Amino acid sequence: MTNKGQREALLEAVYASGRELSTAAIMFHTALSELRGLSATEGKAIDILLRHGPMTAGEFGEHSGLAPASVTGLMQRLESKGVARRSKHGEDKRKVLIELVGDQVAAAAPYFTDFMGGMAALLEGYSDDELRIIADYSSKAARVQQEAAVRLSRGAG
Repeated sequence: MTNKGQREALLEAVYASGRELSTAAIMFHTALSELRGLSATEGKAIDILLRHGPMTAGEFGEHSGLAPASVTGLMQRLESKGVARRSKHGEDKRKVLIELVGDQVAAAAPYFTDFMGGMAALLEGYSDDELRIIADYSSKAARVQQEAAVRLSRGAG
């Protein structure tokens, strides 16, 4: 196989494994969310708020790639389920912050024990340099996908 052929095969393997990982992640988070009485989107919204803290609906839209109307509906559902609330912005009283209610980490922690143990065992097989490459790729791939989600929500797929 030529260098070009090897590169194409490697790229196809990366794309295929990315699809496989994406599907596995969606299925895991769907099952996890359902156990908690949430949709997968609601579960990931909680994750965004955990990682970035309280934010306005507009900021949430930037982090999630969701359209404003979708953010509003999502926040209403999270409020009705008692996991988030809207409160006045500390600096600009015209704005509203979305924030979590209760200890959402503790609520989800029991469901992650098995999965995180498996991930820790998997990562033990990689050197520090390989882990840096994996983390770099994962972060950059997430940004590319988030930007694509924003374009899709704007109707410019």
